[in-house]
Amino acid sequence: MAIQEIPLQQIRRPLPRQNDPAKVQALMASIREIGLQEPIDVLEVQGQYWGFSGCHRYEACTRLGHETIRCRVRKATPTVLKHHLA
Repeated sequence: MAIQEIPLQQIRRPLPRQNDPAKVQALMASIREIGLQEPIDVLEVQGQYWGFSGCHRYEACTRLGHETIRCRVRKATPTVLKHHLA
């Protein structure tokens, strides 16, 4: 799996998640101080990025106004994507 910076705007997050506001705030403080330490995982399917985990890190970076986020990218087929959406 490759690690790369991906624009937050390009990551589709199709499943609604409930974020713990305290955890998001703590992550924001940590990211401000030492940066994002653990990339989020995304699937790349036909040139589009899909995120299903890392919701607190994604939200923290979004609230901090970051344009990109470090991602662990796994290439996948449309069939694999369908399994994640089921």
